Amino acid sequence: MNESPIFARVQDLLRWLLPATRKFPREYRFTLAQEVTRHGFALQEALVAAGLDRRQAPAHLLRADMALTNLRKLLLLCYELELLSAGQFRHVSQMTAEVGRLLGGWRKSAGER
Repeated sequence: MNESPIFARVQDLLRWLLPATRKFPREYRFTLAQEVTRHGFALQEALVAAGLDRRQAPAHLLRADMALTNLRKLLLLCYELELLSAGQFRHVSQMTAEVGRLLGGWRKSAGER
């Protein structure tokens, strides 16, 4: 399970998100930053659950997809509020896009069983 590329990419994403959100201004640190990290961890949690519980994998993968979608929306808001630079937003968008491709492939294969 942990050898799947999606786990490494989500780990990379979390490693990027945590220091980035720590730099948010104080007024956003306990609201927006907390939501961003919460959805990042929810994504990881749902993926781990899907890897461990194969029978319920489609439901867990749907939860992961929802967490990823919410994370993307929050990151766009961070960019619009100028909490992330254009370069940071481009980088994290590429990271979430790669996770999304991997997740889509897993969802497709889990649904075919």
